[in-house]
Amino acid sequence: QVQLVESGGGSVQAGGSLRLSCRRSGYTYSNMWVGWFRQAPGKEREGVAAIDTGSGTTYYADSVKGRFTISQDNAKNTVYLQMNSLKPEDTAMYYCATVRLVRFAPLSKSEYTYWGQGTQVTVSS
Repeated sequence: QVQLVESGGGSVQAGGSLRLSCRRSGYTYSNMWVGWFRQAPGKEREGVAAIDTGSGTTYYADSVKGRFTISQDNAKNTVYLQMNSLKPEDTAMYYCATVRLVRFAPLSKSEYTYWGQGTQVTVSS
């Protein structure tokens, strides 16, 4: 079993920054995929960014490229999502998720097995 705990959410004005953290514990492999997803009220959960913790390969949704950066600290079993130039449309509950292997699509929620409880991000205009 794997546990994930997100932190770092909050309220900011447009143009501001936040850094989210996702700490893994429990039965984890050194190489796992970790993804960040978000869900706004009334909308589907969508993939934002993902990282292969073994190779460091990263993927981003087009909507956040150039603004968000996913990174990792393997010694702390933690993955970060640095969010810059935030927009009101970035407002959502943000979740991290993990799985041992991604088969096809790193930003697809169906690929992931374990999920955190989420952290709220609110961006005001």
